[in-house]
Amino acid sequence: MYNLLEKKMRGIHIELDDRQIQQFHRFYELLVEWNKVMNLTSITEYEEIVDKHFVDSLSIVENFNLDSVSKIIDVGTGAGFPGIPLKIAFPDIEMVLLDSLNKRIRFLNHVIEELGLKDIHTIHGRAEDYARQKEYREQFDLCVSRAVANLATLSEYCIPYVKRGGIFISYKSGNIDEEILESEKAVQVLGGRIEDVIKFQLPETDIGRSFVKIIKIKNTSGKYPRKSGTPAKEPIR
Repeated sequence: MYNLLEKKMRGIHIELDDRQIQQFHRFYELLVEWNKVMNLTSITEYEEIVDKHFVDSLSIVENFNLDSVSKIIDVGTGAGFPGIPLKIAFPDIEMVLLDSLNKRIRFLNHVIEELGLKDIHTIHGRAEDYARQKEYREQFDLCVSRAVANLATLSEYCIPYVKRGGIFISYKSGNIDEEILESEKAVQVLGGRIEDVIKFQLPETDIGRSFVKIIKIKNTSGKYPRKSGTPAKEPIR
């Protein structure tokens, strides 16, 4: 199993040491174990988890230089994607994982302890609420999210966390051209600019993915994000 993980990671130019390989393997074991009692992922086969969770999470390195990043927030992290794989591969980056379900946060805290990860912490709650707190608002070099919300809604959740000059990257799948067009106003209102849309396939698979790269060009207005629930019900158009 280790050889498969190493081979797949080399496909995106990531070299793992023995400790990192062990951490990924233990993460897989915990994911499968906890998935028996809570719905963390519909994917449980090792190779599929490597492709669709581990490699997918880290494929950002093909198009974005993480060397300039010191602080990341993963909004709507779910079972820890992409945040945990990013933290394993880049242990010196400070990581915050945010999710609205407490049972997922309990799982993530267990993973963090079991894997011996440092400078990573979890927060339980809604993205709209934490984005208004001084401790988190406009404090991050990079915000990432694999959440399934449309890009206009997701931008309102995520852009407020990004400092001026920082980046928000949304992990997307499928045809997103129309979604991008519909989100342009929201991105602009929130202080961002869509800089690039990178479409690609995960190595040795037929899985199509896209990264939407949004740069923060000015501070987000104090009226955003709006109160909990509003960004999803009434996206900025």
